Amino acid sequence: MPRNTKGWGEPRKPGEAIKSLGRIIKMLREFYPGLFPLTIVCILFSSATSSVPAIFMQKVIRDIQTFAESSDWAAAKVVIYPKVYVLITLYVLSIMSITLSQQLIAIMTQGFLNKMRCRLFDGMQNLPIRYFDTHKHGDIMSHYTNDIDTLRQLLSQALPSLVQAGSVVVFVFCIMLYYSLWLTIVVIGGVMLMSVISKKIGGGSAKFFVRQQAAIGKTEGYVQEMMNGQKVVQVFCHETQNQIDFDEINNELYEDTYHAHAYANALTPIIMNIGNVLYVIIATVGGILLVAGTKNVSFSGLPLAVDIVVPFLNMTKQFTGNLNQVTQQLNAIVMAVAGAERIFSLMDAEPEADDGYVTMVNVNVAEDGTVTEANRITHHWAWKHPHTADGSITYSPLRGEVSLDSVDFAYEEGKPVLHDVTVFAKPGQKIAFVGATGAGKTTITNLINRFYDIADGKIRYDGININKIKKNDLRRSLGIVLQETNLFTGTVMDNIRYGRLEASDEDCIAAAKLAGADDFITRMPDGYETVLSGNGANLSQGQRQLIAIARAAVADPPVMILDEATSSIDTRTEAIVQRGMDALMKGRTVFVIAHRLSTVKNSDVIMVLDHGRIIERGSHNELIEKKGTYYQLYTGAFELD
Repeated sequence: MPRNTKGWGEPRKPGEAIKSLGRIIKMLREFYPGLFPLTIVCILFSSATSSVPAIFMQKVIRDIQTFAESSDWAAAKVVIYPKVYVLITLYVLSIMSITLSQQLIAIMTQGFLNKMRCRLFDGMQNLPIRYFDTHKHGDIMSHYTNDIDTLRQLLSQALPSLVQAGSVVVFVFCIMLYYSLWLTIVVIGGVMLMSVISKKIGGGSAKFFVRQQAAIGKTEGYVQEMMNGQKVVQVFCHETQNQIDFDEINNELYEDTYHAHAYANALTPIIMNIGNVLYVIIATVGGILLVAGTKNVSFSGLPLAVDIVVPFLNMTKQFTGNLNQVTQQLNAIVMAVAGAERIFSLMDAEPEADDGYVTMVNVNVAEDGTVTEANRITHHWAWKHPHTADGSITYSPLRGEVSLDSVDFAYEEGKPVLHDVTVFAKPGQKIAFVGATGAGKTTITNLINRFYDIADGKIRYDGININKIKKNDLRRSLGIVLQETNLFTGTVMDNIRYGRLEASDEDCIAAAKLAGADDFITRMPDGYETVLSGNGANLSQGQRQLIAIARAAVADPPVMILDEATSSIDTRTEAIVQRGMDALMKGRTVFVIAHRLSTVKNSDVIMVLDHGRIIERGSHNELIEKKGTYYQLYTGAFELD
């Protein structure tokens, strides 16, 4: 489904809000096909029993009037007591039904939120990298906390109260209409006044509740951004400006929240007092009609008398009280719908498209060169290529040959980043990209991984267009070490095994030794079982990078991408890492992005990029002889930005 691109601070049309609310109810029925209708039945039964006393009161008052004239109180007991017993029984059943419904609501609410979070996270895993590049991470996190919490209030409080109060209003209105049309018309007049006020005040409340949810996400996004960059903030003494920026965002949240709750809080006492005034009006009008001997018009056919007016007063109080309850829940529903729309925007975001059909499989290679698919790990890989024309399947060895042919690319339409880029990497070659920041080096590796799709040209992997290769299989064949290291909460062993989940402890230790990380890991308090948290905050930047390199090593891919992999490592550590990297790169196709030109001297081909174009290519010696841009960079005549 397409994403809703409307600004989150804008008020929603009623149709959109109803659609979102309907979607929530539809999902609730989907998750709990049995419990949901049972809960509704319990609520409606409780509402019906709470409306019945008006009927019993009318009958009891009439019986008392009848037996008061005859003074036959013995006979009165026989007539009145059974009605009282029935009423008590109904109240007991009402308590039981409302208790059961509350338990069912608790089960469904927490289960619904659990399933929603799972769906959110599952959908988020399938989103393209572009989504996370264009949305604040703190705002995305707000979907799982504040927006989900609005659904909790909706399901556990607002909707059940709305159903119960709304059904009571309907039941009581029908009873009032049954007993007296004249008094019901008076009540309708008061309700019309309530609806006008509710629409006026409730409309303003709804607008600001929608803005409030957007402002919460914006505030959390800013706080998360500042927490991640706190060191930079303090180094550049940016605390004062950050405080000014936060105050502006926080004040926006304050204004939206204040206006939302100001409208909402004003509505309740206004509606309540209108109900009180209506109670007095009903008493007055009822008294006037009784004195005037006005003929009653009703479905019951009963004359207008005290036994009609007195219960009507109680029904009026019950009617307006529940109507007030309905208006109170509308605010919670509006806020929940605003949160739901934000949640649905993430759930409905277009997942990463993958129309590939070529897969990477383990194979057995016979002495005569015959390739057959294996049902176990053989460390011999091939591309499984089904052919729709004749239904045949062919297997081609995974060699690690990568080529880009006249590739153009732009992150935003009309703003090209790469122009006519052509690269050919033979199996086992080391290809280096050098150039200023923004020249397009990392973009090329993002395209090889298909984090983004090219605008024009072709990218082939072992002669296969990468658009035909399933993305998971493509990425499994590519190891990558980024400049920004991400370590996850867990042991050092877990973080290394992240590269290949089925790897044994011995495989992970061997990978760490290859990367040069074993030495410092074994000196940690619990060695490989040392628990890391906060992105490895207790490790140096160099140590974190070594673990990331070990993670790539244990994956044992035929192609490696090293994006400034040693940029955060000191010269002494770099020498240790470089030996491990050389061993890691042996026999593999390697793409290296580096600012330190000393790390790319031994590359088979060095490509110099400038503003998205390859302006020079060749080996280190060839480029030095040309005395072009690379020569000037290497000799220090130019410096990389």
